[in-house]
Amino acid sequence: MWDAKKDGENTPDIYISFRNKAGSWGEAINMGDIINTAAYEQRPKVTPDGKYLFFWRGDEKVRKDGSSYWVGNPHWVDAQVIENLRPQ
Repeated sequence: MWDAKKDGENTPDIYISFRNKAGSWGEAINMGDIINTAAYEQRPKVTPDGKYLFFWRGDEKVRKDGSSYWVGNPHWVDAQVIENLRPQ
């Protein structure tokens, strides 16, 4: 898993890829609406026991003077989301 920005976008999404039977990596799969939002998502990590996926999600905030800054927080979901994306 990794985070990356799409061309022309300001915020990263989280992607995943799986090894195929030949041992090479498959296509990048966007992890979808369960993980990715209009905010930024990055730094995915699976817990050592394989039960949870943790990642960072942040939103851009705007000050009264018009300048902006980012506020982020950790989030987590059941790691089953990974298996749900695995190609059959």
